[in-house]
Amino acid sequence: MSVEEHRGSGTPRPSLMMRVSPALHSLRPQRAGVVYALIILVVVLAIATAAKGQPAYLSSINVSNIMGQAAPDAILAVFMTVVLISGNFDLSVASVAALAAALALKTIDSIGTAPAVILALAVGAAVGLINAVLVQKIGVNAFIVTLGSLTAVRGVVLIALNGESVTAHSRSLVALDSTILKVPVPVCMLLGILLVVLAVLRVRRVNDGASPPLDGFFVALVLMGIGCLIVPVIAPALLTEPLPVWLMIWVTVGVSVGLRFLIAGRNLYAVGSNAEAARLSGINVGIYKMAPFVMSGVAAAGVGLIFAGRFNSVDPNALTGTELTVIAAAIVGGTSLFGGAGFVAKSVLGTVVLFTLSNGFNVLNLGSNYQYVVQGAVLVAASAVYTIAARSPARRNSTRQSAEPPASTTPGESQGEASHALSTS
Repeated sequence: MSVEEHRGSGTPRPSLMMRVSPALHSLRPQRAGVVYALIILVVVLAIATAAKGQPAYLSSINVSNIMGQAAPDAILAVFMTVVLISGNFDLSVASVAALAAALALKTIDSIGTAPAVILALAVGAAVGLINAVLVQKIGVNAFIVTLGSLTAVRGVVLIALNGESVTAHSRSLVALDSTILKVPVPVCMLLGILLVVLAVLRVRRVNDGASPPLDGFFVALVLMGIGCLIVPVIAPALLTEPLPVWLMIWVTVGVSVGLRFLIAGRNLYAVGSNAEAARLSGINVGIYKMAPFVMSGVAAAGVGLIFAGRFNSVDPNALTGTELTVIAAAIVGGTSLFGGAGFVAKSVLGTVVLFTLSNGFNVLNLGSNYQYVVQGAVLVAASAVYTIAARSPARRNSTRQSAEPPASTTPGESQGEASHALSTS
């Protein structure tokens, strides 16, 4: 079989199809299942609402409503995914958010907006740091630590509020939820053109052999570019959204870029996948295990401030159960509970799937009991799909290895390969 070669070099260059295959692989249901699930769900709900003679399900108002409801939980899902990638998880996020909201509303009238916000964020960081120290330094299981934090922090909320709701006279926090930002249509279309151009340039670099294979990042560039070009045409109203929705988008893009392109992001995946190998490679495992807890605590406090701004009031039971929704969203998005695998964008889509289900049940006037059954079934089905998908390649590899005769290598060669694998992990 002939292969193209670099100009002026004898090094074989893979064909374009070989370089594009990772992008095609990223579109398989096992990898992009949450995307297809969202599409199928939206189509079913659109047909059901049309059959009942109700307003169009995909109206700009309803889509904006879903995004606004999902935004706070999606922000939590982003940082929950970071914690899960590191090999841990955090059950205390909802209680931390409630505590931050309670402290902010209780103190904002006396100390002012900025000090109250700083206090809330600092408390979130402190709880995250306590969780991190107990898990990483003391060695207590993350489930036990964060479950204890969930209960203890919720108790602090009860004590701080004395079992009653609190409302602030100052309405400064309301701006966090009610501020409306609009992206001009030309700006959105220009961004779409830029993303498409970047994708085309990446294809040309691949064709010239100057770029790594096309992968899921290329697919994301294309989809985002097309989205930025289509939305201003068919639904320009979606460019006008409240601040939490834009925060969700900015946080998702920022964390996704950081995990993919920064050394810290690659190290985080390495630590979550194999902490001992990462340590032997010179990575400070402690930092990468502890930092996600602190980030999660700060993010939870920020979501608590958004919640406080939405209602300008909070009660002791606020946000109860949100941590389960956030973890479920990450699982539906394909994040592994065992560390080393996960994509924050898919976790955000998982959150949108759950809130689309909830919204669909409300639109169709179906009981909440059925809603819980369907959400539970979706969670189990998503976990089963990703588990089977992860198991199948391992089976194929083991079958292929058992069918092939073992290669003869000298001890020196084996040791060199092991050292190379460790250094590249």
